[in-house]
Amino acid sequence: MLEQIDLTKKLSKKEYKEKMEYLQPQLAQLQRTCKAMGIPVMIVFEGFGASGKGVQISKLIQSLDPRGFSVYATGSESEEEKMRPFLWRFWVKTPPKGRIAIFDRSWYRIVQLDRFDKVTPEDKLHYAYGEINSFEEQLTADGTVIIKLFLCIDQKEQRKRFQKLMDDKSSAWRVSKGDLKRNDRYEEYKQINDEMLEKTDTECAPWTVIESTDREFATVKIYMAVIKAMTERIKAEQMKQEIRESKTSEEVSAEEPAMPLQMDVLDEKVMRTSSLDSVDLSKSYTKEEYKKKLKELQEKLTHLHGELYRQRIPVILGFEGWDAGGKGGAIKRLTEPLDPRGYQVNPTASPNDLERSHHYLWRFWNNVPKAGHIAIFDRTWYGRVMVERIEGFCTEQEWKRAYKEMNDMEASWTNAGIIVRKFWLQIDKDEQERRFRERMDNPQKQWKITDEDWRNREKWDLYEKAVDEMLIHTSTTYAPWIIVEGNDKYYARVKVLQTVVDALEERLGQR
Repeated sequence: MLEQIDLTKKLSKKEYKEKMEYLQPQLAQLQRTCKAMGIPVMIVFEGFGASGKGVQISKLIQSLDPRGFSVYATGSESEEEKMRPFLWRFWVKTPPKGRIAIFDRSWYRIVQLDRFDKVTPEDKLHYAYGEINSFEEQLTADGTVIIKLFLCIDQKEQRKRFQKLMDDKSSAWRVSKGDLKRNDRYEEYKQINDEMLEKTDTECAPWTVIESTDREFATVKIYMAVIKAMTERIKAEQMKQEIRESKTSEEVSAEEPAMPLQMDVLDEKVMRTSSLDSVDLSKSYTKEEYKKKLKELQEKLTHLHGELYRQRIPVILGFEGWDAGGKGGAIKRLTEPLDPRGYQVNPTASPNDLERSHHYLWRFWNNVPKAGHIAIFDRTWYGRVMVERIEGFCTEQEWKRAYKEMNDMEASWTNAGIIVRKFWLQIDKDEQERRFRERMDNPQKQWKITDEDWRNREKWDLYEKAVDEMLIHTSTTYAPWIIVEGNDKYYARVKVLQTVVDALEERLGQR
C-alpha cells in the first residue's frame, strides 16, 4: 500500500487558507451534531516518527469544543497495564456517546513498534491482528465512528526532521535511539507498517494514508477524512431514523402472515438443541460428605491462590443461573479461603447512565483483573443474550451478534494468559418456587426476593430457550461453560470449588 503513495503532494498557502476556512466550521458543526445524536467518535493517529502526529492533532482540535473530546498519548505499557490484556487500556478509554477520543498512537503499537523491537513475538501476531479487528468491529457495530489516519513520510524527510529536532536543545529529547534505529532500518519498518495496514484495513474501520511531507496538505486531508467519516455516520443514523418512522402500523398489518406451525409435528422444544435437558438434578451430598469435601477443597484453594499471585496468573470466574439458583452461596464458599487482597467480587446490576453511554462490554473490561488476581462476576456480560434479549432492552441484531463479541472478548482474555471459567447454576422450576417461598417466609431472607423474580419466573420457557442457545454458542475450549446441578446446594458448591481447583492446578502444572 505504502509503495503507491505520492509523497510530493502539497498545497499553496492560499489554497490551504481557502480550504480551512470552509473545513473548520464544518467540523465544529459535526461535533455538535454527533453530541446531539449520541454518536461516539474515535480518531487514531499512527505513522512514521516525525511525520507530524502531534502537530496535526493540535491543528484538528482547534476546531473542536474542548469540553467534548479527550486526547490520549500511547507509550509503552506501564507495569499496571502489562498485568492485563493489551486491549484493556484502550477499552477503558473508549468514549461515551457524543464524545470524541483522539489517540496519538494506539492499540496498533503491538503490531508495529513492539513487533519491530521484538517485544511482540511473530507467533503472537495472528492473535493480535484478530483481536484488533474484533475490537474495532464491536465498537463500530455499536455505533462508534473509528477514523484511522496513517501519516507517511519518506526516509530522507524523516532524517531531516530528526536532525532539526536534535539541533535544538529544547527539542532534542524528542528523538530517541529507537527513532534513529527505525530510520536506519526504514524499509524494514515500512514493511511492518504495510502489513499492519493490509491486515486491518476493514470496511467498518478503514485506513486513510496521509501524505505528510507538506504539512498544509496533510492538515487538509486529515480534516476531509474526519469530516467525511462523521458525515457518513450521521447520514446513516438519520436514514435509520427515517425508516423507523416511516414503517407504519398499516404496513406491518399488510405483511403476509406466516404459515402456522403444526406443533404436533414440530414441537419447538423437542427439536431444540439443549444442554439443560440432560442435567441430572438428583445429584447430592450428605452434610458429612459436604463438610469433608468443602474443607479439602478450600485448603487447596488457599495454597493455589498464593501460587497464582506468585506466578502472576489472572483468573476470571463468571456466575449465571436461575433466580435463587445458589450463586451467592457458591461464591461465598469460593472466596472464604482466599486472601481478600487478591480477589474482587463484581455484582452486575442493570447498567447505570454512564455504563449505558458506552459499549455494553465496556464495564466488564473495566473490571478485568491484573496478573495474579481473581475477578468474580455475580452475573455477567451474558445479560445481553438473556434478560436484555427477553425484555427487549436490545434489538435482535444486537443480541445475535453478541455471541461472537463475547467469544472474541474471552479469547482476548485467554490469549493474555487469563483463566476463564463460566458457571450456570441449574435448578428446576419446582425447586425455584420452594426457595422463593422459603425466602418470603424468612424475615432475614425477604430482601432476596422481589416482584421481578416472580415476573421472570412466568417467562421460564423463554429464558430456558435463551440459556440453551447461549450455552451452545459461547461454550468454547478456552472459556467453557460448566453446568452446575444446583437442586442440592451442597453438591453445587462442591462442584464449583472442584472445577476451580482443577483449572488452577492444570495451569500451574503446565507452568
